[in-house]
Amino acid sequence: MHWTAFRGVIAAAALVLSAVCHAQDIERMDQIVQHLVDGKQFMGSVLVARADQIVLHKAYGSANLEWDIANTPTTKYRIGSITKQFTSASILLLEERGKLKLDDPVKKHFAEAPATWDSVTLEHLLTHTSGIPNFTSFPEYQKLKQFQTPLTDLIGLFKDKPLEFAPGEKMAYSNSGYLLLGYVIEKASGMSYADFVQANIFTPLGMKDSGYDSNASIIPRRAAGYTRSGESLVNADFVHMSIPHAAGGLYSTTEDLLRWQRQLYGGKLLSGASLTKMTTPFKNDYALGLAVQTGKRKMYSHGGGIEGFNTLLAYYPDTQVSVVALANLNGGAPAEIAAKLGSLAHGETITLTHERKEIAVPRAVLERYVGTYALSPQVNVMVTLDGDQLVTQVSGQIRAAAFAESPTRFFLKIVDAQWEFVETDGKVTHVVLHQGGRETKAQRTSDTVAVKREITLPANALKKFVGTYQLRPGFDLVIKLEGEQLVLNPTGQKSDRLYAESADTFFSKVVDASIQFHGNDQGEITHLTLNQGQFKGDARRK
Repeated sequence: MHWTAFRGVIAAAALVLSAVCHAQDIERMDQIVQHLVDGKQFMGSVLVARADQIVLHKAYGSANLEWDIANTPTTKYRIGSITKQFTSASILLLEERGKLKLDDPVKKHFAEAPATWDSVTLEHLLTHTSGIPNFTSFPEYQKLKQFQTPLTDLIGLFKDKPLEFAPGEKMAYSNSGYLLLGYVIEKASGMSYADFVQANIFTPLGMKDSGYDSNASIIPRRAAGYTRSGESLVNADFVHMSIPHAAGGLYSTTEDLLRWQRQLYGGKLLSGASLTKMTTPFKNDYALGLAVQTGKRKMYSHGGGIEGFNTLLAYYPDTQVSVVALANLNGGAPAEIAAKLGSLAHGETITLTHERKEIAVPRAVLERYVGTYALSPQVNVMVTLDGDQLVTQVSGQIRAAAFAESPTRFFLKIVDAQWEFVETDGKVTHVVLHQGGRETKAQRTSDTVAVKREITLPANALKKFVGTYQLRPGFDLVIKLEGEQLVLNPTGQKSDRLYAESADTFFSKVVDASIQFHGNDQGEITHLTLNQGQFKGDARRK
Protein backbone atom coordinates (compact mmCIF):
# COMPACT_ATOMS: atom_id res chain seq x y z
CA MET A 1 0.00 0.00 0.00
CA HIS A 2 1.38 3.40 -0.91
CA TRP A 3 -1.53 5.85 -0.78
CA THR A 4 0.08 8.77 -2.59
CA ALA A 5 -0.22 7.65 -5.57
CA PHE A 6 17.63 10.82 -21.71
CA ARG A 7 27.88 13.93 -34.52
CA GLY A 8 28.37 10.78 -36.32
CA VAL A 9 26.53 7.59 -36.93
CA ILE A 10 27.06 4.11 -35.52
CA ALA A 11 26.35 1.70 -38.33
CA ALA A 12 23.78 -0.95 -37.51
CA ALA A 13 26.27 -3.58 -38.58
CA ALA A 14 28.51 -2.53 -35.68
CA LEU A 15 25.86 -3.57 -33.19
CA VAL A 16 26.77 -7.22 -32.95
CA LEU A 17 26.44 -9.73 -30.18
CA SER A 18 29.45 -9.66 -27.91
CA ALA A 19 31.54 -12.82 -27.90
CA VAL A 20 33.21 -11.57 -24.72
CA CYS A 21 30.23 -12.27 -22.52
CA HIS A 22 29.83 -15.89 -21.50
CA ALA A 23 26.59 -17.62 -22.37
CA GLN A 24 25.80 -18.17 -18.70
CA ASP A 25 26.11 -14.43 -18.03
CA ILE A 26 23.59 -13.68 -20.78
CA GLU A 27 21.31 -16.40 -19.46
CA ARG A 28 21.51 -14.93 -15.95
CA MET A 29 20.70 -11.44 -17.27
CA ASP A 30 17.64 -12.80 -19.02
CA GLN A 31 16.65 -14.69 -15.87
CA ILE A 32 16.88 -11.49 -13.79
CA VAL A 33 14.52 -9.65 -16.15
CA GLN A 34 12.17 -12.60 -16.62
CA HIS A 35 11.74 -12.85 -12.84
CA LEU A 36 10.24 -9.34 -12.85
CA VAL A 37 8.17 -10.11 -15.94
CA ASP A 38 6.74 -13.21 -14.26
CA GLY A 39 5.86 -11.07 -11.25
CA LYS A 40 3.95 -8.64 -13.52
CA GLN A 41 6.35 -5.86 -12.58
CA PHE A 42 7.96 -5.30 -16.00
CA MET A 43 7.02 -5.04 -19.66
CA GLY A 44 9.48 -3.48 -22.07
CA SER A 45 12.86 -3.72 -23.78
CA VAL A 46 16.33 -4.17 -22.32
CA LEU A 47 19.79 -3.69 -23.81
CA VAL A 48 23.27 -4.27 -22.37
CA ALA A 49 26.40 -3.45 -24.38
CA ARG A 50 30.15 -3.21 -23.96
CA ALA A 51 31.28 -0.38 -26.22
CA ASP A 52 29.62 -1.14 -29.60
CA GLN A 53 29.08 -4.83 -28.86
CA ILE A 54 25.60 -5.79 -27.69
CA VAL A 55 25.55 -8.39 -24.94
CA LEU A 56 21.79 -8.64 -24.42
CA HIS A 57 18.98 -7.09 -26.44
CA LYS A 58 15.55 -8.47 -25.75
CA ALA A 59 11.93 -7.39 -25.32
CA TYR A 60 9.37 -8.69 -22.85
CA GLY A 61 5.62 -8.51 -22.47
CA SER A 62 3.12 -6.54 -24.52
CA ALA A 63 3.34 -3.30 -26.44
CA ASN A 64 -0.47 -3.37 -26.50
CA LEU A 65 -2.44 -5.56 -24.13
CA GLU A 66 -5.80 -5.10 -25.84
CA TRP A 67 -4.46 -6.42 -29.15
CA ASP A 68 -1.93 -8.81 -27.55
CA ILE A 69 0.93 -7.26 -29.52
CA ALA A 70 4.35 -8.12 -28.15
CA ASN A 71 7.11 -5.66 -27.36
CA THR A 72 10.17 -5.99 -29.62
CA PRO A 73 13.72 -4.62 -29.49
CA THR A 74 12.56 -1.87 -31.88
CA THR A 75 9.52 -0.79 -29.83
CA LYS A 76 9.39 2.95 -29.11
CA TYR A 77 8.79 4.15 -25.56
CA ARG A 78 8.25 7.49 -23.92
CA ILE A 79 11.50 8.05 -22.03
CA GLY A 80 10.28 10.64 -19.50
CA SER A 81 13.07 12.48 -17.74
CA ILE A 82 15.85 10.86 -19.76
CA THR A 83 14.78 13.75 -22.01
CA LYS A 84 16.74 16.02 -19.66
CA GLN A 85 20.03 14.66 -21.07
CA PHE A 86 19.04 15.89 -24.51
CA THR A 87 17.96 19.25 -23.11
CA SER A 88 21.28 19.63 -21.31
CA ALA A 89 23.23 18.72 -24.46
CA SER A 90 21.16 21.23 -26.45
CA ILE A 91 22.03 24.03 -24.03
CA LEU A 92 25.72 23.10 -24.24
CA LEU A 93 25.58 23.06 -28.06
CA LEU A 94 24.08 26.55 -27.99
CA GLU A 95 26.82 27.69 -25.61
CA GLU A 96 29.48 26.35 -28.01
CA ARG A 97 27.82 28.39 -30.79
CA GLY A 98 27.92 31.58 -28.72
CA LYS A 99 24.15 31.82 -28.28
CA LEU A 100 24.23 31.69 -24.47
CA LYS A 101 26.39 30.92 -21.43
CA LEU A 102 25.63 28.61 -18.52
CA ASP A 103 26.14 31.46 -16.06
CA ASP A 104 23.60 33.65 -17.88
CA PRO A 105 20.78 34.76 -15.59
CA VAL A 106 17.44 33.34 -16.68
CA LYS A 107 16.09 36.88 -17.07
CA LYS A 108 18.53 37.44 -19.98
CA HIS A 109 16.53 34.94 -22.02
CA PHE A 110 13.12 35.19 -20.35
CA ALA A 111 12.08 38.83 -20.10
CA GLU A 112 9.10 38.06 -17.86
CA ALA A 113 11.30 36.59 -15.13
CA PRO A 114 10.28 37.95 -11.71
CA ALA A 115 12.73 39.81 -9.49
CA THR A 116 13.06 36.74 -7.27
CA TRP A 117 14.80 35.01 -10.20
CA ASP A 118 17.49 37.70 -10.58
CA SER A 119 20.23 35.41 -9.32
CA VAL A 120 18.90 32.23 -11.00
CA THR A 121 21.21 31.09 -13.81
CA LEU A 122 20.85 28.52 -16.57
CA GLU A 123 23.28 26.29 -14.68
CA HIS A 124 20.98 26.40 -11.65
CA LEU A 125 18.15 25.15 -13.86
CA LEU A 126 20.31 22.35 -15.26
CA THR A 127 21.41 21.16 -11.81
CA HIS A 128 18.03 21.51 -10.07
CA THR A 129 19.46 24.11 -7.70
CA SER A 130 17.34 27.11 -8.73
CA GLY A 131 14.83 26.90 -5.89
CA ILE A 132 11.97 27.19 -8.41
CA PRO A 133 9.17 24.87 -7.26
CA ASN A 134 8.37 21.75 -9.27
CA PHE A 135 5.14 22.32 -11.21
CA THR A 136 4.30 18.61 -11.47
CA SER A 137 3.86 18.62 -7.68
CA PHE A 138 1.19 21.33 -7.75
CA PRO A 139 -2.38 20.20 -6.92
CA GLU A 140 -3.65 21.64 -10.22
CA TYR A 141 -1.21 19.57 -12.28
CA GLN A 142 -3.45 16.49 -12.35
CA LYS A 143 -6.17 18.47 -14.12
CA LEU A 144 -3.83 20.59 -16.23
CA LYS A 145 -1.97 17.62 -17.71
CA GLN A 146 -5.05 16.58 -19.68
CA PHE A 147 -5.03 19.63 -21.93
CA GLN A 148 -2.77 21.13 -24.58
CA THR A 149 -1.02 24.05 -22.89
CA PRO A 150 1.38 26.62 -24.39
CA LEU A 151 4.85 26.65 -22.82
CA THR A 152 4.46 30.22 -21.59
CA ASP A 153 1.25 29.26 -19.79
CA LEU A 154 3.04 26.37 -18.10
CA ILE A 155 5.80 28.72 -16.96
CA GLY A 156 3.10 31.04 -15.65
CA LEU A 157 2.07 28.34 -13.18
CA PHE A 158 5.26 28.80 -11.17
CA LYS A 159 6.63 32.18 -12.31
CA ASP A 160 5.18 34.11 -9.41
CA LYS A 161 5.59 31.49 -6.72
CA PRO A 162 8.30 32.09 -4.10
CA LEU A 163 11.59 30.26 -4.39
CA GLU A 164 11.94 27.28 -2.08
CA PHE A 165 15.55 28.24 -1.25
CA ALA A 166 18.30 30.58 -2.39
CA PRO A 167 19.67 29.62 -5.83
CA GLY A 168 22.64 27.28 -5.52
CA GLU A 169 22.02 26.61 -1.84
CA LYS A 170 20.32 23.23 -2.22
CA MET A 171 19.28 20.67 -4.82
CA ALA A 172 15.60 19.86 -5.28
CA TYR A 173 14.43 18.10 -8.44
CA SER A 174 12.36 20.52 -10.51
CA ASN A 175 10.72 19.86 -13.87
CA SER A 176 9.94 23.58 -13.91
CA GLY A 177 13.60 24.39 -14.49
CA TYR A 178 13.71 22.18 -17.56
CA LEU A 179 10.58 23.81 -18.99
CA LEU A 180 12.46 27.10 -18.73
CA LEU A 181 15.46 25.52 -20.45
CA GLY A 182 13.14 24.43 -23.26
CA TYR A 183 11.98 28.03 -23.60
CA VAL A 184 15.61 29.24 -23.69
CA ILE A 185 16.50 26.70 -26.39
CA GLU A 186 13.59 27.85 -28.53
CA LYS A 187 14.39 31.53 -28.12
CA ALA A 188 18.15 31.18 -28.66
CA SER A 189 17.81 28.88 -31.69
CA GLY A 190 14.69 30.26 -33.33
CA MET A 191 13.38 26.69 -33.56
CA SER A 192 10.89 24.66 -31.59
CA TYR A 193 12.42 22.35 -29.00
CA ALA A 194 11.29 19.32 -31.01
CA ASP A 195 12.85 20.65 -34.22
CA PHE A 196 16.11 21.66 -32.53
CA VAL A 197 16.66 18.25 -30.96
CA GLN A 198 15.74 16.52 -34.22
CA ALA A 199 18.06 18.66 -36.37
CA ASN A 200 21.00 18.90 -33.99
CA ILE A 201 21.00 15.53 -32.20
CA PHE A 202 18.74 12.83 -33.62
CA THR A 203 19.51 13.31 -37.33
CA PRO A 204 23.29 13.81 -36.99
CA LEU A 205 23.58 10.82 -34.64
CA GLY A 206 21.47 8.54 -36.81
CA MET A 207 18.75 8.17 -34.17
CA LYS A 208 15.98 7.40 -36.64
CA ASP A 209 13.63 5.94 -34.04
CA SER A 210 13.61 8.92 -31.65
CA GLY A 211 11.58 12.10 -31.55
CA TYR A 212 9.23 14.34 -29.64
CA ASP A 213 6.10 12.40 -28.76
CA SER A 214 2.64 13.40 -29.93
CA ASN A 215 -0.88 12.50 -28.89
CA ALA A 216 -2.14 12.92 -32.45
CA SER A 217 0.59 11.63 -34.77
CA ILE A 218 0.75 8.01 -35.89
CA ILE A 219 4.10 6.75 -34.62
CA PRO A 220 4.88 3.20 -35.84
CA ARG A 221 5.90 0.65 -33.20
CA ARG A 222 5.03 2.94 -30.28
CA ALA A 223 4.03 1.11 -27.12
CA ALA A 224 0.90 1.87 -25.14
CA GLY A 225 1.48 2.75 -21.49
CA TYR A 226 0.07 0.92 -18.48
CA THR A 227 0.00 1.16 -14.72
CA ARG A 228 -1.08 -1.05 -11.86
CA SER A 229 -4.40 -0.96 -10.04
CA GLY A 230 -4.20 -3.42 -7.19
CA GLU A 231 -3.26 -6.73 -8.79
CA SER A 232 -4.43 -5.70 -12.27
CA LEU A 233 -2.91 -3.68 -15.11
CA VAL A 234 -4.90 -0.76 -16.48
CA ASN A 235 -4.38 1.89 -19.13
CA ALA A 236 -2.32 4.78 -17.78
CA ASP A 237 -3.74 8.25 -17.24
CA PHE A 238 -3.75 10.62 -20.21
CA VAL A 239 -1.13 13.34 -20.39
CA HIS A 240 -1.04 15.84 -23.23
CA MET A 241 2.48 15.79 -24.61
CA SER A 242 2.70 19.58 -24.67
CA ILE A 243 3.04 19.38 -20.88
CA PRO A 244 6.37 17.56 -20.31
CA HIS A 245 8.19 19.47 -23.09
CA ALA A 246 11.98 19.68 -22.48
CA ALA A 247 11.58 17.99 -19.10
CA GLY A 248 10.20 14.70 -20.43
CA GLY A 249 8.59 14.83 -23.87
CA LEU A 250 10.76 12.52 -25.97
CA TYR A 251 10.43 8.90 -27.11
CA SER A 252 13.17 6.51 -28.20
CA THR A 253 14.30 2.88 -28.46
CA THR A 254 16.94 0.86 -26.67
CA GLU A 255 19.22 0.80 -29.72
CA ASP A 256 18.89 4.54 -30.38
CA LEU A 257 19.81 5.24 -26.77
CA LEU A 258 22.91 3.10 -27.18
CA ARG A 259 23.78 5.24 -30.23
CA TRP A 260 23.24 8.31 -28.07
CA GLN A 261 25.56 7.13 -25.29
CA ARG A 262 28.30 5.85 -27.60
CA GLN A 263 28.49 9.16 -29.44
CA LEU A 264 27.85 11.55 -26.57
CA TYR A 265 30.54 10.02 -24.37
CA GLY A 266 32.71 9.32 -27.42
CA GLY A 267 33.01 13.06 -28.06
CA LYS A 268 31.08 13.09 -31.33
CA LEU A 269 28.46 15.62 -30.25
CA LEU A 270 29.98 17.98 -27.69
CA SER A 271 33.45 19.40 -27.22
CA GLY A 272 35.61 17.91 -24.47
CA ALA A 273 35.04 21.00 -22.32
CA SER A 274 31.27 20.80 -22.72
CA LEU A 275 31.20 17.08 -21.96
CA THR A 276 33.21 17.71 -18.80
CA LYS A 277 30.65 20.28 -17.72
CA MET A 278 27.81 17.88 -18.43
CA THR A 279 29.34 15.08 -16.35
CA THR A 280 30.65 17.08 -13.36
CA PRO A 281 28.26 16.90 -10.39
CA PHE A 282 27.32 20.04 -8.50
CA LYS A 283 25.11 18.99 -5.59
CA ASN A 284 23.67 15.63 -4.55
CA ASP A 285 25.73 13.83 -7.23
CA TYR A 286 23.74 15.59 -9.97
CA ALA A 287 25.49 17.19 -12.95
CA LEU A 288 23.75 18.64 -16.04
CA GLY A 289 20.81 16.36 -16.78
CA LEU A 290 22.79 13.43 -15.37
CA ALA A 291 23.25 11.71 -12.05
CA VAL A 292 26.87 10.78 -11.37
CA GLN A 293 27.62 7.82 -9.12
CA THR A 294 31.21 7.67 -7.90
CA GLY A 295 31.20 4.65 -5.57
CA LYS A 296 32.95 1.40 -6.46
CA ARG A 297 32.68 2.39 -10.14
CA LYS A 298 31.70 5.61 -11.89
CA MET A 299 28.31 5.64 -13.56
CA TYR A 300 26.33 8.31 -15.44
CA SER A 301 22.61 7.66 -15.35
CA HIS A 302 19.12 9.08 -15.38
CA GLY A 303 15.70 7.60 -14.91
CA GLY A 304 12.41 8.64 -16.37
CA GLY A 305 8.83 8.37 -15.26
CA ILE A 306 5.73 9.51 -17.12
CA GLU A 307 2.20 8.17 -17.28
CA GLY A 308 2.48 4.53 -18.35
CA PHE A 309 6.27 4.46 -18.73
CA ASN A 310 9.36 4.13 -16.54
CA THR A 311 12.91 4.10 -17.89
CA LEU A 312 16.56 3.96 -16.84
CA LEU A 313 19.65 4.75 -18.90
CA ALA A 314 23.12 4.06 -17.46
CA TYR A 315 26.69 4.35 -18.74
CA TYR A 316 29.92 3.25 -17.04
CA PRO A 317 32.68 5.41 -18.60
CA ASP A 318 35.62 3.35 -17.33
CA THR A 319 34.36 0.13 -18.92
CA GLN A 320 32.13 1.64 -21.66
CA VAL A 321 29.22 -0.49 -20.51
CA SER A 322 25.75 0.77 -21.46
CA VAL A 323 22.53 -0.45 -19.89
CA VAL A 324 19.10 0.57 -21.16
CA ALA A 325 15.81 -0.49 -19.59
CA LEU A 326 12.58 0.91 -21.07
CA ALA A 327 9.19 -0.11 -19.68
CA ASN A 328 5.63 0.60 -20.76
CA LEU A 329 4.47 -0.23 -17.24
CA ASN A 330 4.83 2.18 -14.34
CA GLY A 331 6.99 0.95 -11.48
CA GLY A 332 10.56 0.66 -10.27
CA ALA A 333 11.55 -2.39 -12.35
CA PRO A 334 13.77 -0.51 -14.88
CA ALA A 335 15.98 0.87 -12.11
CA GLU A 336 16.27 -2.57 -10.53
CA ILE A 337 17.00 -4.21 -13.89
CA ALA A 338 19.64 -1.64 -14.84
CA ALA A 339 21.41 -1.95 -11.49
CA LYS A 340 21.48 -5.75 -11.58
CA LEU A 341 22.47 -6.07 -15.24
CA GLY A 342 25.16 -3.42 -14.74
CA SER A 343 26.59 -5.47 -11.88
CA LEU A 344 26.45 -8.68 -13.92
CA ALA A 345 28.20 -6.96 -16.83
CA HIS A 346 31.06 -6.19 -14.44
CA GLY A 347 31.43 -9.76 -13.25
CA GLU A 348 29.49 -9.50 -10.02
CA THR A 349 27.07 -12.07 -8.65
CA ILE A 350 23.40 -11.20 -8.18
CA THR A 351 21.17 -13.00 -5.71
CA LEU A 352 17.42 -12.64 -6.14
CA THR A 353 15.22 -12.28 -3.10
CA HIS A 354 13.68 -15.74 -3.42
CA GLU A 355 17.18 -17.24 -3.62
CA ARG A 356 18.28 -15.84 -0.27
CA LYS A 357 18.47 -18.24 2.70
CA GLU A 358 16.95 -17.13 5.98
CA ILE A 359 18.69 -17.96 9.27
CA ALA A 360 17.61 -17.65 12.89
CA VAL A 361 19.17 -14.88 15.00
CA PRO A 362 18.73 -14.71 18.81
CA ARG A 363 16.32 -12.06 20.04
CA ALA A 364 19.09 -10.55 22.16
CA VAL A 365 20.99 -9.73 18.95
CA LEU A 366 17.91 -8.30 17.27
CA GLU A 367 17.23 -6.03 20.24
CA ARG A 368 20.56 -4.31 19.66
CA TYR A 369 19.35 -3.06 16.26
CA VAL A 370 16.15 -1.41 17.49
CA GLY A 371 16.23 2.33 17.01
CA THR A 372 15.89 5.24 14.61
CA TYR A 373 18.35 5.80 11.75
CA ALA A 374 18.53 8.90 9.52
CA LEU A 375 18.68 8.24 5.76
CA SER A 376 18.43 12.01 5.22
CA PRO A 377 17.36 15.02 7.30
CA GLN A 378 13.71 14.29 6.43
CA VAL A 379 13.74 10.50 6.04
CA ASN A 380 14.21 8.03 8.88
CA VAL A 381 14.42 4.26 9.13
CA MET A 382 12.54 2.94 12.15
CA VAL A 383 13.68 -0.49 13.31
CA THR A 384 11.44 -2.33 15.78
CA LEU A 385 10.74 -5.82 17.06
CA ASP A 386 7.44 -7.60 16.66
CA GLY A 387 7.90 -10.66 18.85
CA ASP A 388 11.10 -12.19 17.48
CA GLN A 389 10.66 -10.55 14.06
CA LEU A 390 12.77 -7.52 13.07
CA VAL A 391 10.62 -4.94 11.31
CA THR A 392 11.81 -1.90 9.36
CA GLN A 393 9.88 1.12 8.15
CA VAL A 394 11.09 4.08 6.09
CA SER A 395 9.32 7.41 6.57
CA GLY A 396 6.09 7.43 4.60
CA GLN A 397 6.32 3.78 3.60
CA ILE A 398 4.88 0.49 4.81
CA ARG A 399 6.26 -1.65 7.61
CA ALA A 400 8.35 -4.51 6.23
CA ALA A 401 9.63 -7.61 7.98
CA ALA A 402 13.41 -8.05 7.69
CA PHE A 403 14.81 -11.59 7.52
CA ALA A 404 18.34 -12.46 8.60
CA GLU A 405 20.81 -13.98 6.15
CA SER A 406 23.65 -13.32 8.60
CA PRO A 407 23.73 -11.94 12.17
CA THR A 408 24.22 -8.41 10.77
CA ARG A 409 22.57 -8.48 7.33
CA PHE A 410 18.83 -8.72 6.70
CA PHE A 411 16.75 -8.83 3.54
CA LEU A 412 13.23 -7.77 2.66
CA LYS A 413 10.82 -9.97 0.74
CA ILE A 414 8.45 -7.27 -0.51
CA VAL A 415 11.23 -5.43 -2.35
CA ASP A 416 14.79 -6.33 -3.37
CA ALA A 417 16.68 -4.51 -0.62
CA GLN A 418 18.95 -5.45 2.25
CA TRP A 419 19.86 -3.79 5.54
CA GLU A 420 23.37 -4.25 6.99
CA PHE A 421 23.93 -3.15 10.61
CA VAL A 422 27.40 -1.87 11.45
CA GLU A 423 29.09 -1.75 14.84
CA THR A 424 31.79 0.61 16.08
CA ASP A 425 33.45 -0.11 19.42
CA GLY A 426 30.80 -2.65 20.31
CA LYS A 427 27.80 -0.38 19.58
CA VAL A 428 25.54 -0.33 16.53
CA THR A 429 26.22 3.07 14.96
CA HIS A 430 24.54 2.91 11.55
CA VAL A 431 22.81 0.75 9.00
CA VAL A 432 23.60 0.48 5.29
CA LEU A 433 20.79 0.11 2.76
CA HIS A 434 21.77 -2.01 -0.25
CA GLN A 435 19.29 -1.40 -3.06
CA GLY A 436 19.50 -0.91 -6.82
CA GLY A 437 23.28 -1.24 -6.89
CA ARG A 438 23.65 1.60 -4.39
CA GLU A 439 24.74 1.69 -0.78
CA THR A 440 23.15 4.33 1.45
CA LYS A 441 24.33 4.88 5.01
CA ALA A 442 21.82 5.80 7.72
CA GLN A 443 23.33 7.03 11.00
CA ARG A 444 21.68 5.89 14.20
CA THR A 445 20.07 8.86 15.95
CA SER A 446 18.17 7.11 18.73
CA ASP A 447 18.01 3.77 20.51
CA THR A 448 14.23 4.01 20.47
CA VAL A 449 11.42 4.57 17.98
CA ALA A 450 8.71 7.16 18.53
CA VAL A 451 5.42 5.32 18.97
CA LYS A 452 2.03 6.89 18.30
CA ARG A 453 -0.41 6.31 21.12
CA GLU A 454 -3.86 5.07 20.20
CA ILE A 455 -6.95 6.39 21.94
CA THR A 456 -10.49 5.04 21.79
CA LEU A 457 -13.30 7.05 20.26
CA PRO A 458 -16.94 5.90 20.25
CA ALA A 459 -18.56 4.92 16.98
CA ASN A 460 -20.90 7.94 17.05
CA ALA A 461 -17.84 10.22 17.12
CA LEU A 462 -16.41 8.46 14.08
CA LYS A 463 -19.52 8.65 11.88
CA LYS A 464 -18.89 12.27 10.86
CA PHE A 465 -15.64 11.30 9.13
CA VAL A 466 -17.28 8.80 6.77
CA GLY A 467 -17.19 9.97 3.15
CA THR A 468 -15.21 10.23 -0.08
CA TYR A 469 -12.32 12.67 -0.27
CA GLN A 470 -10.60 13.52 -3.57
CA LEU A 471 -6.82 13.76 -3.26
CA ARG A 472 -6.49 14.29 -7.01
CA PRO A 473 -8.64 13.59 -10.08
CA GLY A 474 -9.16 9.85 -10.31
CA PHE A 475 -7.73 9.15 -6.85
CA ASP A 476 -10.03 9.18 -3.84
CA LEU A 477 -9.62 8.36 -0.18
CA VAL A 478 -12.82 6.64 0.88
CA ILE A 479 -13.44 6.57 4.64
CA LYS A 480 -15.81 3.91 5.98
CA LEU A 481 -16.96 2.82 9.40
CA GLU A 482 -16.95 -0.92 9.98
CA GLY A 483 -18.41 -1.55 13.42
CA GLU A 484 -16.36 0.77 15.62
CA GLN A 485 -13.35 0.79 13.30
CA LEU A 486 -12.57 3.58 10.85
CA VAL A 487 -11.28 2.11 7.57
CA LEU A 488 -9.54 3.80 4.64
CA ASN A 489 -10.00 2.60 1.03
CA PRO A 490 -7.64 4.43 -1.38
CA THR A 491 -8.48 4.07 -5.07
CA GLY A 492 -6.98 0.87 -6.48
CA GLN A 493 -5.33 -0.13 -3.20
CA LYS A 494 -6.02 -2.38 -0.27
CA SER A 495 -8.03 -1.08 2.67
CA ASP A 496 -6.28 -0.02 5.87
CA ARG A 497 -7.49 0.53 9.40
CA LEU A 498 -7.17 3.99 10.95
CA TYR A 499 -6.50 4.49 14.66
CA ALA A 500 -7.32 7.65 16.59
CA GLU A 501 -4.44 9.70 17.91
CA SER A 502 -6.72 12.59 18.86
CA ALA A 503 -10.32 13.60 18.25
CA ASP A 504 -9.57 14.53 14.61
CA THR A 505 -6.24 12.85 13.78
CA PHE A 506 -5.78 9.20 12.84
CA PHE A 507 -2.82 7.05 11.89
CA SER A 508 -2.07 3.78 10.14
CA LYS A 509 -0.15 0.93 11.69
CA VAL A 510 0.80 -0.37 8.26
CA VAL A 511 1.89 2.80 6.46
CA ASP A 512 3.86 5.62 8.07
CA ALA A 513 1.08 8.10 7.46
CA SER A 514 -1.57 10.08 9.30
CA ILE A 515 -4.82 11.80 8.40
CA GLN A 516 -6.20 14.93 10.02
CA PHE A 517 -9.83 15.86 9.40
CA HIS A 518 -10.97 19.50 9.17
CA GLY A 519 -14.43 20.98 9.59
CA ASN A 520 -16.37 24.23 9.22
CA ASP A 521 -18.01 26.36 11.87
CA GLN A 522 -21.04 24.08 11.82
CA GLY A 523 -18.91 21.09 12.73
CA GLU A 524 -19.23 19.49 9.28
CA ILE A 525 -16.13 17.75 7.95
CA THR A 526 -15.03 19.53 4.76
CA HIS A 527 -11.63 18.04 3.96
CA LEU A 528 -8.71 16.05 5.28
CA THR A 529 -4.93 16.42 5.21
CA LEU A 530 -2.78 13.40 4.41
CA ASN A 531 0.73 13.43 5.87
CA GLN A 532 2.90 10.66 4.49
CA GLY A 533 6.67 10.96 4.67
CA GLN A 534 7.58 14.20 2.90
CA PHE A 535 4.17 14.35 1.21
CA LYS A 536 1.44 16.59 2.56
CA GLY A 537 -1.78 17.03 0.64
CA ASP A 538 -5.37 18.10 1.17
CA ALA A 539 -8.33 16.07 -0.05
CA ARG A 540 -11.73 17.77 -0.34
CA ARG A 541 -14.85 15.90 0.67
CA LYS A 542 -17.08 15.11 -2.31
